[in-house]
Amino acid sequence: MESYRDYYRHKLILITGGSSGIGKALALKLDQAGAKLVLMARRMELLLATQSLMRGPCRVIAADVSDALQVAKAINEVEKDLGVPDIIINSAGVAHPGYVQELPLSVFREMMEINYFGTVNTVKAALPSMLARQSGWIVNISSVAGFIGVFGYTAYGASKFAVRGFSDALRAELKPLGIGVSIVFPPDTDTPQLTYENTLKPPETKALAGNAGLLSPEEVAEEILFSVKKRRYLILPGREAKLLYVLNHLLGGAIYPIMDLLIHRARRKLQHIKGG
Repeated sequence: MESYRDYYRHKLILITGGSSGIGKALALKLDQAGAKLVLMARRMELLLATQSLMRGPCRVIAADVSDALQVAKAINEVEKDLGVPDIIINSAGVAHPGYVQELPLSVFREMMEINYFGTVNTVKAALPSMLARQSGWIVNISSVAGFIGVFGYTAYGASKFAVRGFSDALRAELKPLGIGVSIVFPPDTDTPQLTYENTLKPPETKALAGNAGLLSPEEVAEEILFSVKKRRYLILPGREAKLLYVLNHLLGGAIYPIMDLLIHRARRKLQHIKGG
C-alpha cells in the first residue's frame, strides 16, 4: 500500500470518537502524517490521554454527539479558533447486542441517537462552512452489520444501516457541490467496544464471530486513510468485509444461507451442552 502521508499533511481533521478504538488509531496515524487534529468524545479523561500521545497540534473537546446543541457549539468553536475542517470523520459509536425480545426500547433509541443521529448532528453542524468553501470530505463509519443483518444486533444493525442510507444520499447530494463522502464498513475490530460487546453477545452471535477474522484498529485506520486519499466512497477494510459485501450484494444474498447454517449449528451445540 503506497504512502498517504503527504496527502494529510497540514490538513485540519475533526474525529468524533477520537479517544479510543478506530478513532484513536486514525488520530495517531494522522498525527504521524502531520495533520492538525480535533478530537471529540464524551469523556475528557480519555481525550487527554490520547492527546498526550500526539506530537503535533491536537485540540480535544468533550461533547456528546447525540446532543445536536453540544455538537454545533463544539464545531463553531473549532471554526472560530482553527478554521473550517478539511475532513470530518464520524467514528463515535456504541453497540449493545442481545436477543431482540430481551433488549429494552431504550437500547434501540440509544443506538440510533449515538450511531445515526450523532453522525447526522456532526454533518449538519459542519456542512454550512464546507459548502461555503465548496470543498471538504466527510467519512462516516458504519459496520459490516450495516449491510448484513447479524444475529443479536437488531438495535445496532438498524442504526448502522441508517448511517449507510444517510451516506448514500449524502454522497449524491454533495458531490456536485465539491464535497466528497466515504462510508466505511469495518468487520469485527479489536477495540474496547468489542470487548464490552463480547460480555453481552448471545451464544449464536459468538458462534458467528468465532468464524470471522479480527482486524486491529490500526489496520482499519490504514485502509480508511489510503482509500480517502484515493477519493473512494465505499471502504471495506480487510478481506472478510470485501467477501461479505460481494456475497450479499453481487450474489443475490448468498450470505444468508451460510449464516443460517452457522446459527443452526450453534443452537444444536448449545442444546447438547444443556442436555448434559
